[in-house]
Amino acid sequence: MTLLHDLETTIRARKSADPESSWTAKLLAKGPEKCAEKFGEEAIEAIIEAVKNDKAKLASEGADVLYHFLVMLAARDVALDDVLKVLADRQGLSGIAEKAARPKS
Repeated sequence: MTLLHDLETTIRARKSADPESSWTAKLLAKGPEKCAEKFGEEAIEAIIEAVKNDKAKLASEGADVLYHFLVMLAARDVALDDVLKVLADRQGLSGIAEKAARPKS
């Protein structure tokens, strides 16, 4: 089990926790849309630090992005392993070929 799997387990356990006792529970109680919004905010903060080339702040914001990504997944009952399977299926493919093979929407 990886650190991200451990974090996912903790986040899922917090789904039933009192929102007054847990930031994760509070965020999840606000619904999937709020979780997605918070993920987006954190992603923008990470982008800003990448542009500024502040490695320490980028690492910190990157941790926030990963955490909020897992919260967003939990809000929609998507498992980390589902995401990892998609990545594994794409492994060894050219990004250009993989994108070309996606169904058109």
